[in-house]
Amino acid sequence: MKRRATHLLQLLPTWLVLGVFFLAPIGIMFGISFREKGPAGTLKPVDDVKAYVASGKFLNNYRESLDPSYGGVYWRSLWVAVVTTVVCLVIGYPVAYYIAIVANPARKNLLLAMVAIPFWTSFLIRMGAWKLILGTAGVLNTFLAIFHAGPLDLLYTPGAVLTGLVYGELPFMILPLYASLEKMDRTLLEAAADLGAGRAARFWRVTVPQTMPGIVAGVVLVFIPAAGQFVVSDILGGSKGALVGNIIQEGFQRNKPLKSAIAFELTAVVAALLAMYAVYLRRRKESPL
Repeated sequence: MKRRATHLLQLLPTWLVLGVFFLAPIGIMFGISFREKGPAGTLKPVDDVKAYVASGKFLNNYRESLDPSYGGVYWRSLWVAVVTTVVCLVIGYPVAYYIAIVANPARKNLLLAMVAIPFWTSFLIRMGAWKLILGTAGVLNTFLAIFHAGPLDLLYTPGAVLTGLVYGELPFMILPLYASLEKMDRTLLEAAADLGAGRAARFWRVTVPQTMPGIVAGVVLVFIPAAGQFVVSDILGGSKGALVGNIIQEGFQRNKPLKSAIAFELTAVVAALLAMYAVYLRRRKESPL
């Protein structure tokens, strides 16, 4: 009993921080999402809560959030997040494999530091740098001009947004993949080779299954921020590349209830993905294989 009480006391600061900085804001946002918009971006007072609920007006913001006019933004956000995740996985897996399996052990720390170096600089500054690179008079078009090619319209395009997202999220794919590859039982690869399995068979039937926790973790860590971000699309995509994060950020002061409803829906999707990830980890722990 005493040991359990000590354990709960140790967890108390963590739960306090989560409650104050995470759960409380979500609760406030959830409450606002059922209100009506007042003048100048304020919230319209509810005089009779029972009558308000009975009228069904408390769901108006969620109905409006599902309006077809938002469908294009939701779809764009989804495919941008999916493509970003797939590209990060395709690029990140070979990089993580090289660092964990192929590279000289003496150079691993240096290579991992190179992966983490972007975190030393503000994300806004890095996106600003990409704006300079992709601009009409930017570094890339200046280089192409040497060969009498271009200028190309690279900025404010879906490609620019994807480039910025892949650049920003790639380390979050590489690091969990590297951790999984480091813990991989390499004797199974030797056993598969002794049994006549080729390189491709060893990779798909031995390496990939063993590193699946890293793949799933990387997918979750990349997909969630890519689906909800607004900085990259704002800087590199302009008005043509608006995603759901931009919709929430841009109009929040004018219509807090509607934007809170959209934000809560996005939060619910993220929570569902995290719950699925938790279930996956629990089942993998319980699996005898």
